[in-house]
Amino acid sequence: MTAAARVDHNFTPLGPEALESSIQNAKKALLNLGKGDGHWCFELEADCTIPAEYVLMRHYRAEPVDAELERKIAVYLRRTQGAHGGWPLFQDGAFNISASVKAYYALKMIGDDVDAPHMARAREAILAHGGAATSNVFTRSLLALYGEIPWRGVPVMPVEIMLLPKWFPFHLDKISYWGRTVLVPLLVLMTYKPRAKNPKGVRIQELFTTPPEDVKVWPKGEHQTWPWAHVFGEIDKLLRLIEPYMPKRSRKYSIELAERWTTERLNGVDGLGAIFPAMVNSLLMYDVLGVPETDQRVKDARESIERLLVVNETEAYCQPCVSPVWDTSLVAHALLETGDEDARERAREACEWLAPLQVLDVKGDWAAQRPDLRPGGWAFQYANAYYPDVDDTAVVATAMDRLTSGEEKKPYAERIARAKEWIVGMQSKNGGWGAFDADNVCHYLNHIPFADHGALLDPPTVDVSARCVSMLAQLGDTVESSECLRRGVEYLIKEQEKDGSWFGRWGANYIYGAWSSLCALNAAGLPHEHEAYRLAVNWLVSIQNPDGGWGEDLSSYKMDYKGYEQAPSTASQTAWALLAMMAAGDVDHPAVARGIAYLQATQAEHGLWNEARFTATGFPRVFYLRYHGYAKFFPLWALARYRNLRRANSKLVQVGL
Repeated sequence: MTAAARVDHNFTPLGPEALESSIQNAKKALLNLGKGDGHWCFELEADCTIPAEYVLMRHYRAEPVDAELERKIAVYLRRTQGAHGGWPLFQDGAFNISASVKAYYALKMIGDDVDAPHMARAREAILAHGGAATSNVFTRSLLALYGEIPWRGVPVMPVEIMLLPKWFPFHLDKISYWGRTVLVPLLVLMTYKPRAKNPKGVRIQELFTTPPEDVKVWPKGEHQTWPWAHVFGEIDKLLRLIEPYMPKRSRKYSIELAERWTTERLNGVDGLGAIFPAMVNSLLMYDVLGVPETDQRVKDARESIERLLVVNETEAYCQPCVSPVWDTSLVAHALLETGDEDARERAREACEWLAPLQVLDVKGDWAAQRPDLRPGGWAFQYANAYYPDVDDTAVVATAMDRLTSGEEKKPYAERIARAKEWIVGMQSKNGGWGAFDADNVCHYLNHIPFADHGALLDPPTVDVSARCVSMLAQLGDTVESSECLRRGVEYLIKEQEKDGSWFGRWGANYIYGAWSSLCALNAAGLPHEHEAYRLAVNWLVSIQNPDGGWGEDLSSYKMDYKGYEQAPSTASQTAWALLAMMAAGDVDHPAVARGIAYLQATQAEHGLWNEARFTATGFPRVFYLRYHGYAKFFPLWALARYRNLRRANSKLVQVGL
């Protein structure tokens, strides 16, 4: 269907009174969801693997059974089972073998009868897809810890990795922050090869098509191709032969280094890396090293995991991490867009809450690539000093600048300056920005057997880079005065897809990339007549759904992507598309009016929007996210901007985001 056929040019948008009513209702509802101290933190949901791993972690350690909690987690796991019998990585998604194996194991551990209909369907689906032996590396690592498969089913990663020099092809500094925090404690586990206590003795041998000890070839990632996959496969075979004969002295020292590295970054009750897999691995590492339960490190590691639980009246699940800084800074932008005094005051409280969370005194892992750069970023979570990210930093800094731009006092001037200094220093050689590290681009490492997920690196991406460009431009830099900004703009233009969209690494997907990029290009002063805008707007119009909204399926991340993957409209993706088109100067386009009408028509009585679909990304093709806050603040942001631009003499968006 052509773009012209999709848009009814005779469409009449709802009147200004109805629009204002929608804005006010959404604003009031959003304000009521604040935590009382100035911040917001919404649920952050992943797939079934995180709650399943939580259950299995407790039984691995033989912790006392919390029957009521397990009952609620079981309700969640059964509800998220797909029609195909297994479990997907996102709502209505395709069968995923690793998620299905973990969910089945957790339900069996909780006590579900293996002959119950849902368990029989899951088992049948798992076996039809090759059985548990075809799971990914992380799932096979868990199965090895439980003794379900031999350790030769897991790639060899000797703890002596801790001793490798920086010039070596593999080094911790060459992989992503999440790769480091998950891997280092796991190296200790892979060295000791402990066995789960598993007091109930629950096993899942029925999920294998071939006895695990007879499996000769274990799977690799679909991205792992010749010649790198073959080269690293041969290296793995060699390591498997020599690993048992590593010198005891160097092994002992390597284990000590891994423990010290983990303890330095343990991050108190916020946990190692502030992400669930790293938290669990750190806890199990201390266990295998014999650290007593009374040790504060063990207490903190265990508490960090418990803080990720979401327990409701009927069901419960475990989050992969929490998102207070991200949520609060984006809420502040949405509130500032309304222009209302009560919203501005709450945005001010948000900035006051955010200000002291800036990391000014810790040089985190990012300093390995930028040793002379002063710290100045914000992290995603409540605390994660070793791992601030430029995306959060840019969003916080632009919110603070926007709040105070028309005011005489500039209480955040020094913080904004430090944030800018850090972001400028974190620019990669190609002009873009990665999320947590600079020039993290050793792409060959995604071909090592351990990296079958294909997400071992943190290279520059469009969406993160766009936020940095937006911040620099809002703070007054121009392409003429700033080499950093000029290179950032050139990077964005170069990365535009042929159809006019941009890839979205951290949000789904090309709609998210388009929103991020068009806001940045507009802020940087690229004329709206530029081909980049016209291509992008035409693409957005062409994919608008008949109901006026926008939606994009997470299958768009597949390796053989050939074009837009249609999906039902969502409030968050519709808001991104609208903000993108308005940044391109097209507030009067009929497609925008239809999108605004969709948001108004789908607004619930409580003032916000209900959105069950996942619209964010952890790792493409491996791990997806549902930010429960996205449908609460992005639509308000879009509605308020539409009202503001329609009222104003100028149709130009004057801010970075």
